[in-house]
Amino acid sequence: MKKELITPAIAAAALVAAMTALVVRADDAKSNTLFVQDTHTTSSHSAPGRFISQDDFVKAAEQTVNGVVSVKSFATPRRQQQQAESYYGDPLFDFFFGSPRRQQRPQQQEEPRQQQIGLGSGVIISEDGYIVTNNHVIADAEKLEVTLNDNRNFTAKVIGADPETDLALIKIEAPDLHVIPMGNSEDLRVGEWVLAVGNPFGFTSTVTSGIVSAKARNISTTTGEPSRGGIESYIQTDAAVNRGNSGGALVNLDGQLVGINTAIYSQTGTYAGCSFAIPTSIVQKVISDLHSFGTVQRAYLGISFRELTPELIAEKKIEGTTSGVRVEDVQDRSAARMAGIEVGDVIVSLGGKPTRTTAELQEAITSFSPGNEVTIELFRDGKRRSVQATLRNNRGDLSVTRPDNETSLGGTFAPLDESTARSLGLSHGVAVTEVTPDGRFAEAGMRDGFIILAINGNRITSPDQISSLYKAITKSSQEKVMFISGVYPTGKAAYYAVALSD
Repeated sequence: MKKELITPAIAAAALVAAMTALVVRADDAKSNTLFVQDTHTTSSHSAPGRFISQDDFVKAAEQTVNGVVSVKSFATPRRQQQQAESYYGDPLFDFFFGSPRRQQRPQQQEEPRQQQIGLGSGVIISEDGYIVTNNHVIADAEKLEVTLNDNRNFTAKVIGADPETDLALIKIEAPDLHVIPMGNSEDLRVGEWVLAVGNPFGFTSTVTSGIVSAKARNISTTTGEPSRGGIESYIQTDAAVNRGNSGGALVNLDGQLVGINTAIYSQTGTYAGCSFAIPTSIVQKVISDLHSFGTVQRAYLGISFRELTPELIAEKKIEGTTSGVRVEDVQDRSAARMAGIEVGDVIVSLGGKPTRTTAELQEAITSFSPGNEVTIELFRDGKRRSVQATLRNNRGDLSVTRPDNETSLGGTFAPLDESTARSLGLSHGVAVTEVTPDGRFAEAGMRDGFIILAINGNRITSPDQISSLYKAITKSSQEKVMFISGVYPTGKAAYYAVALSD
């Protein structure tokens, strides 16, 4: 029996042959994979008793097709020869084989040119050129080319990207842009008509239609895919979405943006009836943060939890509600701990939004920032209670997170807190609170929570010191490597070599 795939709608194929190869690889995959694409909606047109005609679809298409763009990504391919040449001049190589090998270095070849590596869609959200798309559409790109529906071409720059939610904000300098107005995904109703607008397989300005099949859909619970961290609350539709639709628009019949197409559920890697979009309730928060701060200001409640099931209700003898999420653990110094939330509580609402499932709870938290105060409704011992919580960041405080643009190491730093220092017997160090999936730290194997004690023999006492050392090492004519030593909160020591040159 063929296994279904959740697969990212990466439209990396400009040529038919390349697209065919991608589909074959997806079909032959041994485990579920993720294709990225978009589908999102709002609901004013599906009001009870309102007649929907063909003209409604035509009008919505006309109002949105010029607001969706084609996004092409380009990068310089790595030559196979480069890997071989990297050994020449390496002291370790010379030790075993002798320096004369250097004389055998192949003749210098012409530098390779940039080639197209990806193709997706984007949505114009402002008259001054801001465009929202998927992170995977622009990831690893050295150049981004945006083509409007009137065939004008522009080079785009990346304002910010968030791999966890798979969203990115890019910008072009262009006059006379058509903006798709932002709608409210929370107004969507199951059964409501929506349109998906994008560039499937490179066919520009394509519009398909469908209905909202489900809301707050958690893909990982169905497919066994690991959670993607930032988003597990998708809008599911049956609008036809394929490779190239990634980053495109899901709109309602009023022509309002209600989602960004991001994923499909398929046996073959092409559309098979289930498409998924990131709702605008999440898109607006993420894009606003990327514009203002360059990175997402994530709020954390500080709990681990499980969705209620009949079996869990019977096992724990839960009374008062049959839906919600049960608190399994409460972290120290967290918003939940300070609000008085306890293990065994069943949360049914956060910030006025119902949390009947884990997906709804995640979506509710994602819409807030550290420092926001929210009302949490919960059941404890069968009785409904209400508590106030001030959400915090992953460091347990209310400070603003800044991107690591200067060093490009792919990590967020924070001073070492006193309790951790005491428990580990440390007198100095800097905590890496978050490791970016595509950054240099992640490539070296570093994980969240690592405490940096020394870099290239220098004791580390502040985040600013890391930046200073980075600048010094990258300007050096010697080998550009950070040799980092430190320890995890468990007490396990670790050592990493982080290469700073490509």
